[in-house]
Amino acid sequence: MEEIVIQADKLTKKFGDFIATNAITFQVHKGEIFGFLGANGAGKTTAMRMLCGLSIPSSGDAKVAGFDVYKETESIKKNIGYMSQKFSLYEDLTVVENIRFFGGIYGLSDNEIKAKTEELVKRLGLTSVRKKLVVDLPLGWKQKLSFSIAIIHQPRIVFLDEPTGGVDPLTRRQFWELIYEAAHNGITVFVTTHYMDEAEYCDRLSIMVDGMIKALDSPKNLKEQFQVTSMDQVFYKLARQATRSE
Repeated sequence: MEEIVIQADKLTKKFGDFIATNAITFQVHKGEIFGFLGANGAGKTTAMRMLCGLSIPSSGDAKVAGFDVYKETESIKKNIGYMSQKFSLYEDLTVVENIRFFGGIYGLSDNEIKAKTEELVKRLGLTSVRKKLVVDLPLGWKQKLSFSIAIIHQPRIVFLDEPTGGVDPLTRRQFWELIYEAAHNGITVFVTTHYMDEAEYCDRLSIMVDGMIKALDSPKNLKEQFQVTSMDQVFYKLARQATRSE
């Protein structure tokens, strides 16, 4: 039986009278690449913040890596990695300094940090720029370094919030090779994206509309269900039902 690492049951978040996330229920399994899709204002970011232990739900239940989102938020944070398009690395630090800094935050020992630093620099082909400020790196290199740092402590789950925004197609494909490798090593990947070609790479997809999950299945099954040939068409059919926006 597949191990469940994220379990949400009627998870809801209200801001006054506004229901940002409305009774969403789903499961995510170990080593799965789970796509979390929705137009702006659909409730994706709110849901992710609750799952990461950054926002307390209004009602419903959820466990992440076996820990309760109400009572064990600090344990959740220790067992996950996180990367977003907007903030991932400190640009005024070098490549090596970023690796060492985040390794310390994630609780690695000095010896582990030293070994991981050399491993990442070599594997990502950053040896020649290891002492270069991150601000001076190409965006694609920043994204690959950021992802590798997000899983430096071998978390059970890594949350990726639109990680490839603004990146060229070739670099996006290389980034997804890192995602496949992480999933192969047993790390569950929970990813939001606006790119429907990336949605095709996921094992399963959830599509949110107005705070509710309106579809949940594999890309293949969703295309068959909606009788279309691409995830773009699936997304369009659902997103046009939305009545709210940011």
